[in-house]
Amino acid sequence: MEMSKAELASAAAVTGGQTQELMGAEVLVKALQAEGVKYVWGYPGGAVLYIYDAFYKQDTIQHVLVRHEQAAVHAADGYARATGDVGVALVTSGPGLTNAVTGIATAYMDSIPMVIISGQVPTAAIGLDAFQECDTVGITRPIVKHNFLVKDPKDLALTMKKAFHIARSGRPGPVVVDVPKDVSFKKVTYSGYPEKVEMRSYNPVRKGHGGQIRKALQLLLNAKRPYIYTGGGVLLGNATNELRTLVDMLGYPVTNTLMGLGAYPASDRKFLGMLGMHGTIEANNAMQNCDVLLAVGARFDDRVIGNPKHFAQNERKIIHIDIDPSSISKRVKVDIPIVGDVKDVLTELISMIRESTTRPDAGALASWWDTIEGWRSKDCLKYDRGNKDVIKPQRVIETLWNMTKDTDTYITSDVGQHQMWAAQYYRFDEPRRWINSGGLGTMGVGIPYAMGIKLAKPDSEVFCVTGEGSVQMCIQELSTCLQYNTPIKIVSLNNRYLGMVRQWQEIEYSGRYSHSYMDALPNFVKLAEAYGHVGMLIERPQDVEPALREARKLKDRTVFMDFRTDPTENVFPMVKAGMGITEMLLGSEDL
Repeated sequence: MEMSKAELASAAAVTGGQTQELMGAEVLVKALQAEGVKYVWGYPGGAVLYIYDAFYKQDTIQHVLVRHEQAAVHAADGYARATGDVGVALVTSGPGLTNAVTGIATAYMDSIPMVIISGQVPTAAIGLDAFQECDTVGITRPIVKHNFLVKDPKDLALTMKKAFHIARSGRPGPVVVDVPKDVSFKKVTYSGYPEKVEMRSYNPVRKGHGGQIRKALQLLLNAKRPYIYTGGGVLLGNATNELRTLVDMLGYPVTNTLMGLGAYPASDRKFLGMLGMHGTIEANNAMQNCDVLLAVGARFDDRVIGNPKHFAQNERKIIHIDIDPSSISKRVKVDIPIVGDVKDVLTELISMIRESTTRPDAGALASWWDTIEGWRSKDCLKYDRGNKDVIKPQRVIETLWNMTKDTDTYITSDVGQHQMWAAQYYRFDEPRRWINSGGLGTMGVGIPYAMGIKLAKPDSEVFCVTGEGSVQMCIQELSTCLQYNTPIKIVSLNNRYLGMVRQWQEIEYSGRYSHSYMDALPNFVKLAEAYGHVGMLIERPQDVEPALREARKLKDRTVFMDFRTDPTENVFPMVKAGMGITEMLLGSEDL
């Protein structure tokens, strides 16, 4: 639902400089309109009914009624990840807010720009254990970039301006705005939405230090075994074009984290695959054995470098570019820190390379590539492709990739083995096409993510890769898919286990499968049909491709594909807890 310039102008200011008497809820809606918000995902309740009444009186913002507040935040989160816009969710007080906490924490861990509006009991009742009261500010403080409790409707417009500014600038993140019920119904003089906001205590650095960038340039150009390691910050900073230009200019190997997939094309030979706990041999070995490492928008987290002591065994010079100074040298000491917007810093670095007369050592680089190709030749992602008896989950993902690689396709996932297989076998060439929960590892995000993306990208294909465990956490949102006509395709790799838990129990707990077997699964075909959708059961390897083709033909229907996959299959390579990233298990023969 596109908003006209006239509608945006009317939201931002009052014609002729006049003022209006508006309820706080109406000011809130005006603020959302002025920010260009198209969709709000939410669930009504007593504390937000005036806000819902204000939504009823306008038609530029579409409200999407979810079936659980957690899904409201996840859907807004998925929308933000795919579009780069600020996602907006609306929940009521008390349990509405506490239900949203998982979604807020998920967005916080992955630095997703969001504004969550929560209802609150009237200001006079705060602290008195009123019906559906909770300490929203206290509960959310550790999982937001910032939060506000609005006690006066006169502060609403400026507070919303601050919330959106904080959410989208610097290192992005979720911001909660808690609105007591009396603040939403009291009237206030409204003279227009602020055009800009200044916050003395919040001024994120955008431009990197020129001297530091020049030092980085010299290190990079003199490297014998260079490596470029990039994370989700490249996508969040819309710096994929700059990254691609840099890599192609230098001819250096590059890797993406789980959150950074698509920043550099997976089909390009210079891409070594994902690194980390389930990364490729070549990506992990290059990380350990390089002599100069350029880290861009990544944070050296535990799933990437494994044991920090093991990582530190090999000397290397590290350049770290990040918008957030607190992320630099947090887990790994770096030699050249550069605080700034990754797009701006990479642009300046590219300019300096073009002006420099120094070029990389071609001989050393060729030798480094020979070493990398030796690691790559081991084909660590091989599996039993010829199996005719049982569906291998990797085959489903590879088949999906082959069918959709030349189309505008978005892949969401839940969390578990299916997530890792999707990351390994679907080769993402474009940014913001891979939508998953990285930092928090939240089960249940797949369907809400897909719903949010399908609203934003109605002409694109949207697939949710999930498992029979994860999908049941927000499966009620199939009802939302029907109501709002978001025809997504659900690819459930059903191995009848909580697969990643079972894998760890096999490897680390001597095969004691404690509570990881799914004993009473529903008939997913009938369940999908009960929600008004199409259900498919696929049990034979030869039926994988025909089923996916049939599902894709049903463009206007949500299709749930229940693929019965090999329950014994594990995700390899795998780095066990406490081990270094080159100490990988490559298959069952290593167990």
